[in-house]
Amino acid sequence: MARFLGFALLAFVVTAASCGGGDPGLVLTELGSYDHGDSARGGAEIAAYDPGSRRLFVVNNAGGRSTLDVLDLARPASPKLVQRIDVRALHGGGANSVASRNGIVALAVENGADRQAPGWVVFRDPAGRALGRVEAGAVPDMLTFTPDGKTVVVVNEGEPDESYARDPEGSVSLIDLANGPARATATTLGFTAFDANGPRHGELPAGVRVFGPGASVAQDLEPEYVAIASDGRRAWVSLQENNAIAVVDLAERRVAKIVALGLKDHRQTGSGLDPCDQDGGHRVGPWPVYGMYQPDALAAFTAAGRTWILTANEGDARGYGTMDEEARVAELRLDRERFPNAEALVRPEALGRLRVSRLSGDLDGDGDFDELHAFGARSISILDDEGTRVWDSGDLLERLAAVEDSGGLGDDRSDDRGPEPEGLAIGVVGGRTFAFVGFERRGGVVVFDVTDPRAPVFQDYADPRAAPRVPRQSWAAAEDEGPEGVLFIPPDASPNGKPLLVVCNEVSGTTTIYGIELARRDVTPAARARGR
Repeated sequence: MARFLGFALLAFVVTAASCGGGDPGLVLTELGSYDHGDSARGGAEIAAYDPGSRRLFVVNNAGGRSTLDVLDLARPASPKLVQRIDVRALHGGGANSVASRNGIVALAVENGADRQAPGWVVFRDPAGRALGRVEAGAVPDMLTFTPDGKTVVVVNEGEPDESYARDPEGSVSLIDLANGPARATATTLGFTAFDANGPRHGELPAGVRVFGPGASVAQDLEPEYVAIASDGRRAWVSLQENNAIAVVDLAERRVAKIVALGLKDHRQTGSGLDPCDQDGGHRVGPWPVYGMYQPDALAAFTAAGRTWILTANEGDARGYGTMDEEARVAELRLDRERFPNAEALVRPEALGRLRVSRLSGDLDGDGDFDELHAFGARSISILDDEGTRVWDSGDLLERLAAVEDSGGLGDDRSDDRGPEPEGLAIGVVGGRTFAFVGFERRGGVVVFDVTDPRAPVFQDYADPRAAPRVPRQSWAAAEDEGPEGVLFIPPDASPNGKPLLVVCNEVSGTTTIYGIELARRDVTPAARARGR
């Protein structure tokens, strides 16, 4: 069973995230794992599940290959490979995402001959047979079905080439399956209306980062992930590098608005960070730094009669041959009025090694930096359906990761983006709604009860590299590293009739299945100090 992390350092969690003495809490238990055989080169990224065939479909991009690995999940404790489909050989490009609904498996496939050209959404059945494909935008990144299964929504990132000479527009494609996957049609929504000469440019919030060299707004916006409301009428799209989200009206097939996500003030108590990997350990505290939220994954859920959006505030920087926005604080010239103690701040044991953007923070354009903008907020947030933040986890994730030091990683990620929450999933267990969030670099999965979106409750931190685990099969000996995709399987779809969590680990090339259970436990400060 995953260790419940509770030591003296986590005493503060008791008041902020207590389950209430002996109230039910949720814990994760590892059941089984499959090693895709690519631990030296990475691999498993995103998974989808088909309840009819009890098969799991895993996008595996390792060593220049791109395959769809089909696993038999009839026995979650021992997933087995059924088929490995060579996506690149069949479709010319690599797969970025997979989704499944109503016996249809959909793949987002980028253009292999010209990555900046339109890609495709490819359809197969659970047995691997081709059902058809339809053109999408450039670099289709993530896709999902609407709840009724009649539409696939795919976000097209539209990344530039290494020289930034070719920068395709980001977009969102709506794939209509009314006539079946063989006759699917696509409607692609772009952002040209928000360009400088476009009719909606005045609606673009000032906080949306548009900074690619010579790029229009439509070129610069790079959709990363999409979440859809339970009624299928609205979608929310993360624009990670732009520190924004787009709200899409699926019923009217239009971009309703773009929302700037703002900056997190790491000077505030409870919202600090550990900015240094050379200060002798994990030291989380307030610093004069602002975090750009820059979410990767999103998830939509319903509570109190309305829709809420959970964001994993991973952070990301643009780095190309002609433009690299990352810099360490020590490389920048700080404004002496804003930073009167600049000499102390730029020391390696302070902020000197922290990676920040060199393309924002000079507010008056005089060549020195008035603010420091770090990548990501090292947190998860909950937004209402209009994009207003109602809750943020503050520095809790970083403190959780610091307690166990996840497999001896030490302090080496503090100067980058900390635990890097990336993949997430929402699931309902026992009538309560839970969020499952993977730490891409630090490792493990953290669980929150988000039944009350304004007051989530910390539940568990399952870190397989820091805790005793079930024995690995001989064919699945790799340790889990780098959780990328997180998938919740509800009990009514699960092969064993119980809720499951699937975690795809990109670095280790493993896919791990967890059982989910509600358990009564003592979460008093004394119990947390003892551990579970």
